[in-house]
Amino acid sequence: MIKIQVGREFIENVWKLTKSYWQSEEKRKAFLLLGAIILLTLGVVYMLVQLNSWNNAFYNALQNYQSEAIFAELMRFTWLAFIYIILAVYSYYLQQVLVVNWRRWLTNRYIDEWMKNKTYYRLQMFGVGTDNPDQRISEDVRLFVEMTIKFSIGILKALCTLISFVFILWNLSGPLDFKIANINIHVEGYLVWVALAYSILGTWITHLVGRKLVGLNFVQQRYEADFRFSMMRMRENSESVAFYGGETQESGVFKKRFGLLLDNFWHIIQKQKQLVWINSGYSQIAIIFPFVVTIPRYLTKQITLGGLMQISTAFGRVQDSLSYFVDMYASIAEWQAVVDRLTGFGLHMQEVHSENPQINLQREFASDNKIIMENLEVGLPNGRVILNNVNVILKPGTNVLIKGLSGSGKSTLLRAIAGIWPYVRGKIIMPVRDDIMFIPQKPYLPLGTLREAVLYPGTQSRNNTELAILMNECHIGYLIKDLDIIADWSHVLSVGEQQRLAFVRTLIYKPNWLFLDEATSALDEETEAAMYKLVAKNLPQTTFVSVGHRSSVNKFHGLEMYLEKSTGQLSLKSNCY
Repeated sequence: MIKIQVGREFIENVWKLTKSYWQSEEKRKAFLLLGAIILLTLGVVYMLVQLNSWNNAFYNALQNYQSEAIFAELMRFTWLAFIYIILAVYSYYLQQVLVVNWRRWLTNRYIDEWMKNKTYYRLQMFGVGTDNPDQRISEDVRLFVEMTIKFSIGILKALCTLISFVFILWNLSGPLDFKIANINIHVEGYLVWVALAYSILGTWITHLVGRKLVGLNFVQQRYEADFRFSMMRMRENSESVAFYGGETQESGVFKKRFGLLLDNFWHIIQKQKQLVWINSGYSQIAIIFPFVVTIPRYLTKQITLGGLMQISTAFGRVQDSLSYFVDMYASIAEWQAVVDRLTGFGLHMQEVHSENPQINLQREFASDNKIIMENLEVGLPNGRVILNNVNVILKPGTNVLIKGLSGSGKSTLLRAIAGIWPYVRGKIIMPVRDDIMFIPQKPYLPLGTLREAVLYPGTQSRNNTELAILMNECHIGYLIKDLDIIADWSHVLSVGEQQRLAFVRTLIYKPNWLFLDEATSALDEETEAAMYKLVAKNLPQTTFVSVGHRSSVNKFHGLEMYLEKSTGQLSLKSNCY
């Protein structure tokens, strides 16, 4: 279990997450906002000092029945309160502006890091220790920025309040004289020492009770994300679940994950309940405590009613400042959990960035439009080699059909060629990436309009007339009217429609090499043949490399590449049709 340790390592982690923004291109605006917030915070503390002084004057006038002075002090309080409210409101507003700016910048930075060099894919496929990166970026960044500003300004305010009121309390409390074993003890400013001892005791007890909250909060965020992800995943695969009738099993998974969530949350409630006991008792005793220790001086007329009220207020301010850690303990525990998660996420992305995705593969780019594989070896994460000693030259104009038993490594070979599979040795010489297009069995459709889905990844554009021609040729012309409709098209369109839409993309981007990983599996043979003929006619420079099992695609390929599952060897056969 992780325990709260606001020490050197934690401070270093906070600084690592913080410094990037304050050293960025937005640092000037950020420091101006921070400077304004600090000035307003100091102004708020100054107004608290003025209000404390007002307590003395008002209650003395009240004690002496000075009606004119009472109304004058009430008017003075009105102005003081008005100024205090203005300073507090704009201090809060500027803090929120800083939160928005910082969160926007940091979120964009994490998104860029997550997308760079296909980190999102490599973390999911091969990463360990990083769960729910979407939550790290959306939720943890927000919590980190909000809490860091909240605690930084809170500590500044507590420190300024302590410095301001400790002198007031020192001067007002006077000396304390008492005897212990016939020894005269004289203590100057004794209420300051009482407040300090009271706060240290409360902080120590709170830490003993609440130190397990960090680990509990850390785990809770993971359970919450896992629970949301399981439901999201079921929604994305709702049709398959419905066909299988898997509602009972899915419901069991949901309830199991929700049970873990509730069980951990119950432990958090128990710990927070103990903290509420301590904090409530601590704060309530603090209200009456200064009266208890100063009432003898009031009864002996050493201080006035105004002095008593001023001492009580000053003691409360000093005690609140010294007790900041006590009051915010649960929040600080959550803050540390957020910092730990973001730090871990950042480290895992750095590890992925520092590793060559294909460290044992030599990749070269040639201008002759050939794809050459020399001594290629493709393995799995567990170390098993599925393809060995692959030596193949794929020439432009010769379409290739890749076949083999399920699990023989057909799709993995395409990943190796694409440069996203890390367990590869040997050498690949190929055209530049812009000349190649890969189409998986289930094409990706982004959220947004159908037009954006057709034009994905968005580096090309076409007008409505051009899109209408291409969509009609690919047998989805009936969708032209929906081009500007926003929807989750991956759920609206059937897999067959999605595969035909992928061929529209092919006609738009005009690759020299087109890799099709069972990209026509959901099409009937007639439509499948129409798609191959369409690309061959409109893109005569394009060479197919297809992964498929159906014999209907044989006639569109001049070379068959068969992967032998048992031996990991590759064999070639010409004129497979």
